[in-house]
Amino acid sequence: MFNLLAYIFGLISLIIVIPSQIPLLGWGNWIALPLIVIGIIFGMLSSSDGGRNLCLIVFLIAVVRLSLGGGFI
Repeated sequence: MFNLLAYIFGLISLIIVIPSQIPLLGWGNWIALPLIVIGIIFGMLSSSDGGRNLCLIVFLIAVVRLSLGGGFI
């Protein structure tokens, strides 16, 4: 059950993060980060680690994008 919740949070976050890769839409990553963290927590509570891994990959994409844009752009 927790793995399914982690997948859901990961997919919702991915839907937010993909358009946020466009310049001047980087603020969407700040919206996605809390959802990603919640997904990671649910993934850690699960016996499977697929949902957690999805959330970690989305987290990595969002953080790299934010660091390249200086946190805003």
